[in-house]
Amino acid sequence: MKWALIIGASGDIGAAVAKDLAAQGWSLYLHYNNNAARVASALAQFRQHYPQQDFLGIKANLLEKESAEQIEKQLFGIDAVIFAEGTTSYGLFSEMPPARLHEMLLMQVTTPLHLLQLLEKKLAQNHFGRIIFIGSVYGGTGSAMEVGYSTVKGALTAFAAAYSKEVASLGMTVNVIAPGAVATQMNALFSAQEKGQVDREIPLGRFAKTSEISYWVSALLDERAAYMTGQTIYVTGGWLK
Repeated sequence: MKWALIIGASGDIGAAVAKDLAAQGWSLYLHYNNNAARVASALAQFRQHYPQQDFLGIKANLLEKESAEQIEKQLFGIDAVIFAEGTTSYGLFSEMPPARLHEMLLMQVTTPLHLLQLLEKKLAQNHFGRIIFIGSVYGGTGSAMEVGYSTVKGALTAFAAAYSKEVASLGMTVNVIAPGAVATQMNALFSAQEKGQVDREIPLGRFAKTSEISYWVSALLDERAAYMTGQTIYVTGGWLK
């Protein structure tokens, strides 16, 4: 039985990934911080529908010291880690408080990368380990008014390109899935007019569904994806890239 850890399982994309993987036979560790109710509901549903698998919740605040160690201690076997956590911050970079940029880096880069240091031996044990980050098209193209977010997501692309070379001999792959505009709560702050404007800029004419992002996680977890590593896969509907 294979185990996957989903960091940010209470978010919209993380929840979609969990739903897909549970249906495909994975046992799951579902990480969350604030939205305990959503994860509790998912755990109850998965345990009812897939009694032959195991499902565990893990609460941890990625902004707190020792959070990576706290997560690692609760894991038994682990075959895949999917990082689906993250928030953005809108506004001019010159006006962004340094503390806010530090929080974004800590949550989306520093703590996840430290967790991977702690998990490397476990991920390499079966010569299969998969590491997947949910990045952003902005990590490649950059976005005015989201300079901090673009920087954070771009760091993930650089990390995957480099770290994948170190762990390839261990049978591990490291990739980034970089969506464009996705219909999630993070993008719910757009007004109808603003959303319509973005829709018109996207060749496919709409925001992505979360299931259209989680599909690519499943694809990279397939055993036949073992030769794909160090890559950033842009899933944008033709927008920006």
